[in-house]
Amino acid sequence: MLWLLAPWVLIVAVWYGIRASGFVEPALVPAPHQVLRKFVELSQGRLWIDVWMSTQRVFIGVALGVLLAVPVGFCLGWYRGLRRFMDPVINFFRALPPIALIPLVIVYFGIGEAAKTAILFYASFFAGVIVMYEGIAQISPLFVKVARTLGANDIEIFGKVIVPLTVPHILTAVRVALGVAWATLVASELIAAQQGLGALIQNASSFFQLDIIYVGIICIGFIALVMDLLLRLATRRLVAWQDRIA
Repeated sequence: MLWLLAPWVLIVAVWYGIRASGFVEPALVPAPHQVLRKFVELSQGRLWIDVWMSTQRVFIGVALGVLLAVPVGFCLGWYRGLRRFMDPVINFFRALPPIALIPLVIVYFGIGEAAKTAILFYASFFAGVIVMYEGIAQISPLFVKVARTLGANDIEIFGKVIVPLTVPHILTAVRVALGVAWATLVASELIAAQQGLGALIQNASSFFQLDIIYVGIICIGFIALVMDLLLRLATRRLVAWQDRIA
């Protein structure tokens, strides 16, 4: 338990130290207790609505992105010719920052929830595709050859060999896509968002409310951390058979 708390205690100590050092104007670095006080204050008002809206947007964007990324990444990883053909295109679009696409997204999707979902979908899809096809490409064909030697047909090979070997890569793709989506959240909520943690941060920046900005940033980090921990737990349970085989 102490090992879990130690990094956070260290961060808070460094935070107080930076504020007290004099190297940074104290007005520009709200103290941790001030941020905590603002968190409690916002919790009695709009904060939980903002948390819900942002979490909902990230969940929908990641779900749609991964749903498409898994079959696309599988095909790219399994068929080398297709991978060589599509690799430059995938890497071209993956390198484009989602924030650069906001003007086009507004033109095509308007300023409603569809536009925010489109930005998060874009970020999640390409992150998921890269993880999937890199993982699938590393699966040894020896497994398939052994299954064929034992008399398995194509359907049995896919269901009993390929799918179990693919599950860890799918879960990794979801984890990476979630991280990228949370990192993209503030950009997606630049599109006329009235609610959400990104909107909370942007509105606070307009009035130089640094304590609220810190609250929004910390909330995004902790929600992303909780989601990642849950996915790690699911991964350990779903791929425990690999450890037993090893």
